[in-house]
Amino acid sequence: QVQPVESGGGLVQAGGSLRLSCAASGSAFSINAMGWYRQAPGKQRDLVAHITSGGSTNYADSVKGRFTISRDNAKNTVYLQMNSLKPEDTAVYYCKIDYPMGLVVWGQGTQVTVSS
Repeated sequence: QVQPVESGGGLVQAGGSLRLSCAASGSAFSINAMGWYRQAPGKQRDLVAHITSGGSTNYADSVKGRFTISRDNAKNTVYLQMNSLKPEDTAVYYCKIDYPMGLVVWGQGTQVTVSS
């Protein structure tokens, strides 16, 4: 599978919003779960949000109520709407696409910087 293409990162002030997008290759029937992870400098890559093929979602406690993950199966795209951003949300955000047979593909990452 081709590496998914991410977009939507940038610089925003605290309290602002950003929307990340990740376009995956393949048909909707070939994609299982989709998710967003983030990695701050010197830290491990952690789960932010996850959505299954059936639309079930789960979120990291730190983003619940502020971030919303969604997917458009017709476009093979997953979104992350981020509201009420905080400086501690600053990180490189990666999308992760789960295909059948255990195949996992990561995006190249997009930088999100929240200024105080």
